[in-house]
Amino acid sequence: LSQTGEFLKSINANLTFDKNKRFIIAPSFVNLEYAVKESSNSPVEICCQNISEFEEGAYTGEVSAKMLSSISVPFSLVGHSERREVFGESDDIVFAKTSLLLENNITPIFCCGEPINIRKDNSHLSFVEEQLNSSVFKLKSSEFKKIIIAYEPVWAIGTGETASENDISEMHRYIRNLIKSKYSSSLSNDISILYGGSVKPENAKQIFDIKNVDGGLIGGASLNAKDFIDIVNSIN
Repeated sequence: LSQTGEFLKSINANLTFDKNKRFIIAPSFVNLEYAVKESSNSPVEICCQNISEFEEGAYTGEVSAKMLSSISVPFSLVGHSERREVFGESDDIVFAKTSLLLENNITPIFCCGEPINIRKDNSHLSFVEEQLNSSVFKLKSSEFKKIIIAYEPVWAIGTGETASENDISEMHRYIRNLIKSKYSSSLSNDISILYGGSVKPENAKQIFDIKNVDGGLIGGASLNAKDFIDIVNSIN
């Protein structure tokens, strides 16, 4: 809690309101309500890292979308690579969580991306397409327009490796075109597609300048308030 407090104090003191940008922080479950209150008069918005796939019931230890809604948490990650890889979350589970978030007026930040073996097989585009087809592409356009997509190449998370500009551009363009084909050009243009994969102050501007990259899903670099602010300031 003390670390969350110190981080938010520094972030809230150094960020200014900008109607064209969103600043979202995802602390652990136990600090969410505190973070929401501490950020009520700042540009910072709060996000949950995960939710239960169940609406309610006897699932000891699970945290539901309804619980998050009751403490005014506006965002939640779904399908983060660690949830998929470590906890074995399937596309069906990710879709169930996404649907529950939307039902409770919480914006899902839907994560997708390929592991290293898929990238080496050069099947990364079809892999991510299947992740979308098996989950969020089941949504109606009126629902889909409420989500945020985050592309995170699993092989570039926490490894110090960063996908090349061509890698990032290719995937973001591909996702954008898939949305256009599935829904419409206007919806495709309105959806934010974030990049997450070893984004640091040194490379943030270069990444954010790539066409179809609308922001970042920042992991390790977000643990340092100064680094996070430097990354935020790299967004045009």
